[in-house]
Amino acid sequence: MAEESKHREPQVTLLTRQGCHLCEAARQTVHRVTSELGLGFHEVDVDEHPDLKARHDTEIPVVMVNGEPKDFWQINPKRLHKILAKELGL
Repeated sequence: MAEESKHREPQVTLLTRQGCHLCEAARQTVHRVTSELGLGFHEVDVDEHPDLKARHDTEIPVVMVNGEPKDFWQINPKRLHKILAKELGL
């Protein structure tokens, strides 16, 4: 079995909300990093999901990888790249 086949594509989710001044910068950062690695991401408005809002209301935006929060407020592109590269086995 090839080494890369042991790793599955990480699921990247960006939690945002309307009117969030940090969300646009986070969106651009997550898009840039995921694009560099050939990945996509999903964006979720926490105000439409009570469970997510209850957990992350004061931390928006939040980037999650495989359902786990990895960074919030100002998303660090180097850290996100490192996390995703590790998930990909790079």
